[in-house]
Amino acid sequence: MKQNRLILAFRLGLMAIICAVSMTGYAQKTVKTLKRIVIDPGHGGTDPGAYGKFSSEAAVSLAISQKLEEYFHNAMPDVEVVLTRRTDIFNTVVEKAQIANQAKGDLFICIHTNSADPKKNREIIGYTNKTYTVKKGGKKRKVTRRVPQYKVSYTPSTARGTETFIYGVGKSEERKEVADNMVDEVVEKLDSVSERQIKELNKNADPTRSMMASLLTQQYFQRAASLALTIEEEFKNAGRISREAKQRPKGIWVLQAVAMPAVLVETGFISNPEDEEYLNSEDGQEQICEVITKAVLRYKKSLETQKKENGNKP
Repeated sequence: MKQNRLILAFRLGLMAIICAVSMTGYAQKTVKTLKRIVIDPGHGGTDPGAYGKFSSEAAVSLAISQKLEEYFHNAMPDVEVVLTRRTDIFNTVVEKAQIANQAKGDLFICIHTNSADPKKNREIIGYTNKTYTVKKGGKKRKVTRRVPQYKVSYTPSTARGTETFIYGVGKSEERKEVADNMVDEVVEKLDSVSERQIKELNKNADPTRSMMASLLTQQYFQRAASLALTIEEEFKNAGRISREAKQRPKGIWVLQAVAMPAVLVETGFISNPEDEEYLNSEDGQEQICEVITKAVLRYKKSLETQKKENGNKP
């Protein structure tokens, strides 16, 4: 009798342990919030993006993106990483969005480099006489004037540092205006293929689906904003010049076309000689990847904490 009680107690204890382990595994499984990250290396192929003295935005963006994939794999082995391109090929912004949405990503990160026009300098180097024909009182006469001669030169822009952009529009009227005039009012000129595809999508868009897409865009806004701020904070912690996180209601079509929180990271100014050296260096690219990985880990932990506090509800 005593032996039977011991066996029963042992079985009950074992069942309790199995149940506890199962519940722990279930909790860990349900609390998982970041399953798949899509990395989009900016430009590519026939669209090289901005140029520095010795490199292109497309090449730098791809190199950083490939390293970032490795960093994500090492830091978050349970998270799948998808790249929109792995070679120097051209994808329209529509195709980039389709790749991300078909992959069912939970986060979309665009990698780019910034650029600023060089400063134009004009210096007077002398004067010359120029003769003009003027008409006064119905009569023509020639007038000679002394005019300056200029020497024009250009110096690289001193703009440096990082910026992280998100897509976001506040008022519903503004959202409607952006939706109605998406192609005509973009800040950055799209390539002709992308422009045609977006026009076609807008023309054939189902109103109900468009409304749902708009609601989802707003739903993802807060998460994207949180990540953008965190990325720039980590860049500051790493000693980089930060030009802050910013909203871009127009000009980054792909950020509002993907069904997930999305950010675009301008990793530095390729037009600045010092930044270009940094962007192409092994140490520079590794630091950029470390910064973004730290920010994503903080973002991931924040989502998991929120989900636990909400009882694992979405």
